[in-house]
Amino acid sequence: MAKRVLLAAPRGYCAGVDRAVITVEKALALYGAPVYVRKQIVHNVHVVASLEAKGAIFVDETDEVPEGKTVVFSAHGVSPLVHEQAAARNLKTIDATCPLVTKVHHEVRRFAAEGSEILLIGHHHHEEVEGTAGEAVGQVRIVDGLEGARTVQPTPGKNLVWLSQTTLSVDETLESVAILKERFPDIQAPPSDDICYATQNRQEAIKAIAPQSDLVIVVGSVNSSNSVRLVEVALEYGAKASYLIDYAEQMQDQWFEGVETIGVTSGASVPEILVTDVLKSLSEMGFKDVTEVTAAEESLLFALPPELRKDMKAAGQI
Repeated sequence: MAKRVLLAAPRGYCAGVDRAVITVEKALALYGAPVYVRKQIVHNVHVVASLEAKGAIFVDETDEVPEGKTVVFSAHGVSPLVHEQAAARNLKTIDATCPLVTKVHHEVRRFAAEGSEILLIGHHHHEEVEGTAGEAVGQVRIVDGLEGARTVQPTPGKNLVWLSQTTLSVDETLESVAILKERFPDIQAPPSDDICYATQNRQEAIKAIAPQSDLVIVVGSVNSSNSVRLVEVALEYGAKASYLIDYAEQMQDQWFEGVETIGVTSGASVPEILVTDVLKSLSEMGFKDVTEVTAAEESLLFALPPELRKDMKAAGQI
């Protein structure tokens, strides 16, 4: 069989990532450098390095931002406590939280106000989970993986609701939910799916190409939850091997021994150029036949944060 590449689509930024990256770029153009960003705006080393080169300064917490300066909150969202800390330092805040994450925050507040305890399926110490749990301190319990679903001990007598981090494996989340439902038959589901559409689309695409692939290359960073999940899904659905890389030059010759079909996919926070670079490198190795496998078309767009749009309008930029 001729060497070939199965390219999973969609690829490139999802709407939430696109909004967050553009937010930082527009803030730099409007206010001038530096613009501070709490945490990585999105989990991709190339994106972060590119924005740093333009004048963005990434910090871990708001107390690292000089008083009165501008700070952008990342796409992963922050807790009310972070907003309070920023206000105490008189920081100008621009909230680039992905609207799909904001939706989960709203759900936490609503269910907590009703007196329910929330079982949040997600990863301990992930920024999104920390921000979401911070919406109702003391009323959210983190359910990390299948073992977490088996062992979590809610408060006796409480009404229970499950919610999830937006960038999880769809399959594993459903398994966790099944375990929770078996243990707690009256647990309530969210009004709509919490897992990001872009995460789902990319997982569906990789499920389609993995069974045909000797090797799957996932372009994305190691701290990107949705990118790491793609490697796991590829292996689960039949790929003989799968590796996560940030850049084409990280591919290793031994990966390609005896390989005829390569699957290529990317995380939702990965710019298109990095995938293009991988395809160019593969072509130079003889993998010139590229077939695009599309799981879904993505056309969703999110408006920029209102506080940024207001300042852009005042400056005559929109």
